[in-house]
Amino acid sequence: MSELSDYTRISVTQNNLQELKAIWDQWGNETKQSFYGKCGDLPYLFDIQVDENLFQALAQFWNPTYSCFTFGEVDLVPTMEEYTTLLQCPRFQCDRIYSRAACVPTFGKKLMTITGMSEQWIMARIKEKGESECIPWGALKDLIQTHPDEAKRVDIFALSLYGLVVFPKALGYVDEATTDLFHRLSKRVTSVPAILTEMFRSLNACRRASAGRFVGCAKLLLAWFYSHFRLIDRVVCQVFFEDYSPLKDIAASTRRVDVSEKNWIALLQNLQSKNVEWRAPWMSPGEILYRCGSFDWVPLLGIWGAIG
Repeated sequence: MSELSDYTRISVTQNNLQELKAIWDQWGNETKQSFYGKCGDLPYLFDIQVDENLFQALAQFWNPTYSCFTFGEVDLVPTMEEYTTLLQCPRFQCDRIYSRAACVPTFGKKLMTITGMSEQWIMARIKEKGESECIPWGALKDLIQTHPDEAKRVDIFALSLYGLVVFPKALGYVDEATTDLFHRLSKRVTSVPAILTEMFRSLNACRRASAGRFVGCAKLLLAWFYSHFRLIDRVVCQVFFEDYSPLKDIAASTRRVDVSEKNWIALLQNLQSKNVEWRAPWMSPGEILYRCGSFDWVPLLGIWGAIG
């Protein structure tokens, strides 16, 4: 049985997504389908609420030595295959992992490519946040609403979603590292290993310091969690439908949000194998990447660092 040898106070502060969601809700079906085709099911994350009591409890069971959750007699961790299925990543974004090139265009040049705006316009809006260059969400919002090119509007919206939801490092901003990853997505690069890596790195850092802010996609981690535990209301899945979206079903499911952190900890601390869905109900049988060559682990690269 796992024991709480130390307590980690973890902040899961999120960006305010009301403006971004309002833009999405205003779009017609054709524009939304264009987005799904390019970036998968990320917009369904809008409707997944972050239960702070649950997330705080989950963090107590993260094992930074083995990079997995240890709940009672159960060890469990999200896999690349699960996150790929949840996000419904486009098939063309599956051949290559992200790694930052030794020689890359400047932040300004990448933003010029993504937005189609002039260098003068871009440079006037780049800000310094800590050690990173960033662009404010407000500047991107204005472009989404006024840009004459619909394809560019979709791309700028997608960049904003990655920066505000998936990699929310500087609240209210999209940073250079996120932009570098997004710039590579059209080159057969998948974002999933980077998303997992930054989740692992942030949980590891918070646990080792016994405090910190989670800088990762909290909504996606909770969606994964809901799918594996029989003590949570089950999601009805129709995995054999061609257009089935597990994230859409999870977002539409109702669940209790009045459970205290203390009660979550007690529940998770005594978890047994019979309480676990070892294979998420939306996950079709298939191969899972669990080792690299002769090593019994898989090194992963993120946008701010790596684990292995």
